[in-house]
Amino acid sequence: MTAPTLEDWQLDLGGVLLGPGTSIPVAEIEGLGRPDGRGELTEQPGADGVWAAPDWYAERKIRIDCAVKTPGDPAAARALVARLQEAADPPEVRTVGGAVMPLRIKWPGSPVKVMFGRLRKLEPEWAKAAFGWVPLDVEFAATDPRFYGDTEQQLSLRLGWLSSGGFTAPVQAPIRVSSGETGGQRRPGWITNQGDTATWPVITVHGPCANPQISHVESGRTLTAQAVLEEGQWLRIDTRPGQRHVVRDNGGHVLLTPDSDLGAFAIPPGRSEVRWTASDPTATCRLTVAWRDAYRSL
Repeated sequence: MTAPTLEDWQLDLGGVLLGPGTSIPVAEIEGLGRPDGRGELTEQPGADGVWAAPDWYAERKIRIDCAVKTPGDPAAARALVARLQEAADPPEVRTVGGAVMPLRIKWPGSPVKVMFGRLRKLEPEWAKAAFGWVPLDVEFAATDPRFYGDTEQQLSLRLGWLSSGGFTAPVQAPIRVSSGETGGQRRPGWITNQGDTATWPVITVHGPCANPQISHVESGRTLTAQAVLEEGQWLRIDTRPGQRHVVRDNGGHVLLTPDSDLGAFAIPPGRSEVRWTASDPTATCRLTVAWRDAYRSL
């Protein structure tokens, strides 16, 4: 389903528009500033001041004070409340650990940004429903406190070509092909994060290949999967906060080498390069990298 277009000050919650020009005007939004932190300040015995523990962000709690406004049409008001309830009810979101839904928002002077989380509260007041007026208390908990670009970007890479010298007979499979310098040329996989903070990609390797290794050139960090993929098979490496896992197309899990750190494989702001290697007897495997621009604020 195509996401609806947003105008300034509008929000999109599960395909239902809120804000100016809609049937759900918004009075106030809380939680768009700095998210709450998870860090303790511990008193130092016999010394001034306190010791500050590492400060991690908690979830971002978005509270929306709004109301359904359908003058003289209580049935339409009820239907809008029902649509909001239905948006958060699909089992693939509500009953699956880690699954989230988007909350999109358009602020003046900024592109549409999106947060991912769960609808935690939707409390209507029906006292004036007969007049088509139903105040709503809405709370959305974004599991990742960052704001993300509305559009997911994607890069597809085949294995790098061989050196300009060609093959030397006899050639035996598997042929190991790697990206890098080739006859004075480069085959880079450029990733551009147009935001102002790090983002985490979702990487998919499509077989046939064995033991793929993905590298972020600027940081030197690598992810190496211990797996053999046949043609038509794939594995997915999800590095996103709250989503971090590696899984195969058949639902099986994949082991990474001990030096592979999903949480450290972040894409910084600006342009950087991803390369990968694998053993492939056909040179037909490919890799896709999907990511969103990430922002600290609206």
